[in-house]
Amino acid sequence: MRKKEFKAESKKLLNMMINSIYTNREIFLRELISNSSDALDKLYYLSLTDTNLKVKKDSLEIKIELDKENRTIKIIDNGIGMTESELETNLGTIAKSGSELFKAENDKQKDIEIIGQFGVGFYSSFMVSKEVSVLSRSINSDKAYLWKSNGADGYTITESEKDTNGTVITLYLKDNTEDDNYDEFLEDYTISRIVKKYSDYVKFPIKMDVKKEDVDSKTKEKKEVIETETLNSMVPIWKKKFKDVKESEYNDFYTDKFYDYESPLKVIKSEVEGLTSYDALLFIPSHAPYNYYTKEYEKGLMLYSKGVMIMDKCSELLPDYFSFVKGVVDSLDIELNISRETMQQDRQVKLIAKSLETKIKKELESMLKDDREKYEKFYEAFGEQLKYGIYSSYGMNKELLQDLLLFYSSKTEKLATLDEYVSRLEGDTIYYASGESIDKIKMLPNTIEAIDKGYEVLYLTNYLDEFVIKTIGTYKDKKFMNISDTNFDTRTEEEKEELKKVNEENKDMFTSMKDILGDSVKEVRFTNRLKEHPVCLTTEGEVSIEMEKVLNAMPNGEKVKAEKIMEINENHPIGKKLKELYENNDKETLEKYTKVLYSNARLIEGLSVENPTEISNLICEIMSK
Repeated sequence: MRKKEFKAESKKLLNMMINSIYTNREIFLRELISNSSDALDKLYYLSLTDTNLKVKKDSLEIKIELDKENRTIKIIDNGIGMTESELETNLGTIAKSGSELFKAENDKQKDIEIIGQFGVGFYSSFMVSKEVSVLSRSINSDKAYLWKSNGADGYTITESEKDTNGTVITLYLKDNTEDDNYDEFLEDYTISRIVKKYSDYVKFPIKMDVKKEDVDSKTKEKKEVIETETLNSMVPIWKKKFKDVKESEYNDFYTDKFYDYESPLKVIKSEVEGLTSYDALLFIPSHAPYNYYTKEYEKGLMLYSKGVMIMDKCSELLPDYFSFVKGVVDSLDIELNISRETMQQDRQVKLIAKSLETKIKKELESMLKDDREKYEKFYEAFGEQLKYGIYSSYGMNKELLQDLLLFYSSKTEKLATLDEYVSRLEGDTIYYASGESIDKIKMLPNTIEAIDKGYEVLYLTNYLDEFVIKTIGTYKDKKFMNISDTNFDTRTEEEKEELKKVNEENKDMFTSMKDILGDSVKEVRFTNRLKEHPVCLTTEGEVSIEMEKVLNAMPNGEKVKAEKIMEINENHPIGKKLKELYENNDKETLEKYTKVLYSNARLIEGLSVENPTEISNLICEIMSK
């Protein structure tokens, strides 16, 4: 036996890997299981080309043994094994991947799915171990060799004894400290959890003897028994044909993996082969998580490479506007970084993300068309995210998302798409009204007038709605118009001329009223389009009253003002009363009426009264006369 030193560069890399490259120490088991899986794969592949090798695939397995007394963990496989030179090459030189070399030598075999890539995963075992031994016997040799190392001080290789081919890795756990409890890795349930999390779909069985409590059928006494359990599922549900999986199986997988108490609204299965190949199993939840619209929510899909989980939430695979999607992506083509904990930003990732985006949109469109009730349930939960996808991109995503939007229609009294609205439209304008609720919008004077004139109006009740409409700009060459905008005018030319004349005759009165209200309004005037209502507010410019509310409610936001016009119903008794007050030069009373009318108009629009005490006193004073 001769002790051998790691090269200086290897020592640095080993120290860096243990302390820096791997951020989650429990992945040591994932890495060692992956190595064992590779060894089994190599042996099975060789058996297909070497008739002297009699290997049954169902005899290949990985075994985990826990020894609490000696504080050791063993990972055992009956795979291809290693010779002395292979032990030295693969374990004595850090970042020398025997699996990568095997793939290079056998690149014509498409069915082989070797996991190893960088030759560093084995050394993650030193995160939890003070010493590691590897006993291995190659399928091509009758000799076994034992490799031992405590990490930084190098390693030894000695001839040893082993009856069969394969490898036994023994981890001698580090001593517990105040901050680190390494004994947790000696518990059955901890090992089962880690295997289930990271290596559930390794295609060879991972077995472990588990202590269980049993009851003697005769004595009824409880006794402890040892049972061998297979810890992994082996065949991923996303690798099975869609028709061969029951809906209940998909639902169970979803609720178990993504901790939801409710089944998903839709299951999306995707198998893609081409420049980038991958399998995906996606789910559209039936409700938003409690923290979905908060900063705490993390989007992302579970990322697997060759059946081994690499990332729990890979955010790069989903755009923000589809962040509600849950699921799994498994690809052989994604380039991983050295620790296999994260991806490298590469072309394959972008191609997969783009493909998934297209698939998700197509499935949502299909749901919208074929199962409207289900889509509306989805939209209630996640419609706001689609709107934000348009608004936050300054309209760059509008072509992708605008046909997925729904708004309540005054004509059908149901949710409608923009396309459905346009299909009923005779003119070139899509009309809408904004407010806190459908009921409140219906009671607005402008809404009553528009409906009375036969217009279909979309009711925008979400705080993002009008911003989204403004961002879309036009839809199928149709412009949008808020019915509270001064440009919305349903009167005949004759009615317009008559009103213009009346307003000209009373311009001095309106100037006095405007002076009373100051910069609260841009203008005061009569209108002849209101029925029973005495007064309303309309706006000019890009900022509507609803947009003003939203912008001013934002923390640290700059205060904005819509250009408000106070319109008074000329045919209402209040119009006649105002004229009388002005003609009688009763400036004091005119001021009181003006303030009350303006406050009334603000209340109708859902705005707060600027001086409620003053207005309350004025109303009581006017009522008492």
